[in-house]
Amino acid sequence: MVSFKDFGFAKPLEQSLISMGYEEPTEIQSKAIPVALQGRDILGSAQTGTGKTAAFCIPMIEILLNSPKGVGLILAPTRELAKQVMGVVHQLLGKKSKIRTAFLIGGESMGKQLVQLKARPRIIVGTPGRINDHLERGTLMLHDAHYFVLDETDRMLDMGFGIQLEKIMKFLPKQRQTLMFSATLPKGIIKLANDYMHAPERIAIGATNKLADNLDHKVVELKAQDKPEQLRDELNEREGTVIVFVKTKMGAERIAKSLRDDGYKTEALHGDLRQGRRDTVMRNLRKQKFRILVATDIASRGLDVPHVEHVINYDLPQVAEDYIHRLGRTARAGADGAAVCFVCDREKKEWYAIQKLLDPEFKAPKAANSDKKPKRRRRYSNGKKKRSFDKPRNKARRSEG
Repeated sequence: MVSFKDFGFAKPLEQSLISMGYEEPTEIQSKAIPVALQGRDILGSAQTGTGKTAAFCIPMIEILLNSPKGVGLILAPTRELAKQVMGVVHQLLGKKSKIRTAFLIGGESMGKQLVQLKARPRIIVGTPGRINDHLERGTLMLHDAHYFVLDETDRMLDMGFGIQLEKIMKFLPKQRQTLMFSATLPKGIIKLANDYMHAPERIAIGATNKLADNLDHKVVELKAQDKPEQLRDELNEREGTVIVFVKTKMGAERIAKSLRDDGYKTEALHGDLRQGRRDTVMRNLRKQKFRILVATDIASRGLDVPHVEHVINYDLPQVAEDYIHRLGRTARAGADGAAVCFVCDREKKEWYAIQKLLDPEFKAPKAANSDKKPKRRRRYSNGKKKRSFDKPRNKARRSEG
């Protein structure tokens, strides 16, 4: 396929693609869309920023436009990603579409969602937790959901949604089309595919453990206490929008406040923020009302903000695959981008895991692999281990220990 016009889509969808500026499909789109339109299951993987969302939304809408019945259900791991998917759905449907939608995520009004569900939506986008809430309440029926998509499946499993996904599967019709997209394919996803998919077509685009060719990647080894100063040096040397990734929610707030105090236009994004606040931060980031976003890995997956030029890994991620996703927030769709990674001594284990992912031939230094023998703890005469907070109260007590 050299053009979206070659697919012969229904007029409303074709017009939406034109208004969105979609002319030629990306590689994942050109391979996945024809298979999806045939009604076949898909197990797809591709590098971030390759157009996966449109690859499953376009055929879903085409199928629904050509059938008076049927529902499409799309699951995403985070509220931000779900919101982004819903945005693409609405763009593809167009303003005059008669196909109703429901957006089911945590942190938003249950009443508002009930109104959407009573209107009999044919496209439902949500997160596993809130979808399960509605299923348990009996406010959501999925017996007609013949088109089912799991987006960023590996992330959903990493976040502990495995049990919830299996519960949702039980409410779906046995005769359905399932599309499972993931950046990586760990054993958990292969098992999920074997259990719930029918002879899926395997579609893989590029190496999922490879960084973008147009990404300038730099590594800085330093002491943990030098990170704040190095961060400011990096920010001062760079122009344009920056995402700074940190490990914890408290760290995100602390660093964002510190940068604001120093005059940088900065906001924080993490899971403890209320949904309204999270939406405001993302909206203002897209409008470029501030320059620096300090975020946890809630922002590492799927978020598409084209003008992000730099990614700074202030802390390394706990899961090596998330490193690739973090860097995938820049250098998207052929644009240039830059990334810098801070590595201190206590993060060497995580860094070696990342290097191993990027280069399977990599071998960590022996010192990093050797297990240190645990220090022997002093024991009391009764055989109990002496803990650090068991301080002797007086000399008599000490002589007994």
